[in-house]
Amino acid sequence: MEVSVTGAFEPAAEQDMHYRTMFEAVDTGFCIIEMKFDAASKPVDYRFLDMNPAFERETGLVGAKGRWMRDLIPNHEQHWFDIYGDVALNGVEQRFENQAQGLGRWYAVHAVRVGTPGAYKVAIFFNDITERRQAEIALKQLNASLEQEVASRTDDRNQLWTLSSDIMLRCTFEGRIIAINPAWEETLGWSETDLLGTSLYDLIHPDDLEQTLERVRHCAAGQSIRRFENRYRCKRGGYRWINWSSSPSDEVINAVGRDCTLDKEQAQALAKAEAQLRQSQKMEAVGQLTGGLAHDFNNLLTGISGSLEMLQSRIDQGRVENLERYINAALIASRRATALTHRLLAFSRRQTLDSRATNVNLLVTEMEELIRRTIGPSIGLEAKLSERLWTTLVDHNQLENSLLNLCINARDAMPEGGQLTIETANITLNSASALALELPPGGYVYLSVTDSGCGMSADILSKVFEPFFTTKPLGSGTGLGLSMVYGFALQSGGQVRINSQLGNGTQVRLYLPRHFAEAEERGNAHASPPTQQALAGETVLVVDDEPQVRMLEVDLLQERGYKVLEASDGATGLKILQSPIRIDLLVSDVGLPGGMNGRQLAELARQTRPGLKVLFVTGYAEHSVIGDGNLAPGMHVMTKPFAIDDLANRVREVISNT
Repeated sequence: MEVSVTGAFEPAAEQDMHYRTMFEAVDTGFCIIEMKFDAASKPVDYRFLDMNPAFERETGLVGAKGRWMRDLIPNHEQHWFDIYGDVALNGVEQRFENQAQGLGRWYAVHAVRVGTPGAYKVAIFFNDITERRQAEIALKQLNASLEQEVASRTDDRNQLWTLSSDIMLRCTFEGRIIAINPAWEETLGWSETDLLGTSLYDLIHPDDLEQTLERVRHCAAGQSIRRFENRYRCKRGGYRWINWSSSPSDEVINAVGRDCTLDKEQAQALAKAEAQLRQSQKMEAVGQLTGGLAHDFNNLLTGISGSLEMLQSRIDQGRVENLERYINAALIASRRATALTHRLLAFSRRQTLDSRATNVNLLVTEMEELIRRTIGPSIGLEAKLSERLWTTLVDHNQLENSLLNLCINARDAMPEGGQLTIETANITLNSASALALELPPGGYVYLSVTDSGCGMSADILSKVFEPFFTTKPLGSGTGLGLSMVYGFALQSGGQVRINSQLGNGTQVRLYLPRHFAEAEERGNAHASPPTQQALAGETVLVVDDEPQVRMLEVDLLQERGYKVLEASDGATGLKILQSPIRIDLLVSDVGLPGGMNGRQLAELARQTRPGLKVLFVTGYAEHSVIGDGNLAPGMHVMTKPFAIDDLANRVREVISNT
């Protein structure tokens, strides 16, 4: 007696559950029948006691449980009753393949008796092999036809070979054509007389020959080939694409090919149309960007140039009273231009980020009072800050700007008041969730801003990250707020997502990568020393190709007591650096003319002046030049444009830092 190991440890109900699960899940058709015999013990019918879903799929007999086969298929063949009756009476196991005419299908059958001998129950396992049998029959017919064609080259091929619109081929592994069907002439123009005995490889496009020979080697190794495409030369010139399926047999290749040239041309036309559409959309976006940029900068330049012209006119007239109004107007316009360029660089992910280990909870807490004043008393503010929030590596100031932008947008969406919620959390993204966010799997700091405002339509939602797109009236916004947030998040290695519905508010979610380091103290990270004069003899070399910028830098540093040398390109600056003159600091633009950039200048200078202190000034994050924050010790970066005093303080800080 066999003992079930599972049964020894599992209750009967669990065994039955496991049996039923397997019974339902297997792909093999399975049923249990009960035989019916007449007085002479002749099997006359059977009924279905149980069956699995695969049985219903294989046979099409849905809902047959409890029913007799004669009721389901009155003309069911007697030989099926005889076979199963013999199994039920004599317990003889049966394995066979047969055709069920009543069902119009072929089956591979395995039948065994179950239960007590007198119960006349039979378990039947079977698989529908109709397609295989039909394929075998078709292949036999095709092989017979091909052999007859090789032997006699007559026109008595079977209908499949003769009438098929697909081209058929028999050839050796060396490429010698043994037989072709008439479809060759209709598709490619080649007749049987043209091709028999010639090399198939002479017809193949030269660019496709190597990969075709590779497939032939696979066939020679016994492998069948499916959906392989290559080009064949037409008799009247040109090439057509053929999609092949092939199988090796008797040292030859049997292949069937379908002309897919039209499909290829349609696919290429579709790809071309899609490319043209993308180009059109890109040019439309560029037009929108440049139009918005020109509009805003024209306003700012008018404020700057007009103020300076009025200032010059008043000085020429000797009217020097109240000149501060023009100076202040020019300064305000220039600061707005600076903010605009920073937002543009943030969107394009080319701003220079001063990334530091940051505690987002602390940042939100420090900004809470500013946010409350910004959104006004009619809007409630709630901060849901997660305990033990991970650190993230970001530019502290840019994250502050992003959060403030989101809160201002939320305020504008709630003109009648509402609720604003800022939330933080630790999130670990698995492969699936990371893929959905287009991020690598891992840990992220989550920061969201949710409002109860008017929300946005799907059309507006699809455009919110586009530069200069805004729903505000002309002159009330640049349309760069969300695009800046988007660019900053991506440049920081994170992502931003937005959900919104009309009338149901908006939620913006930032995902910032986890950083495995303690957050820096805010005071230590951002403290700037007070403006100080140079010490005796301290010398600074300024290298910048922009004359106006170089003049301002030189004049500023000279006023602070530094001895200043200047150069307009890297080669001139290198000559000075290779001289014995004392130089305490190199201040250099990153992008310089003449084939030598600021980074190269600094590295060449350090060959003769090891430890030379360097301050790079740049208009955007030139990662290919200055690297991604991987500067050598003693090298620092400062972003243009900058306040004059900020440059003086930074020079003093770099020189003094030992």
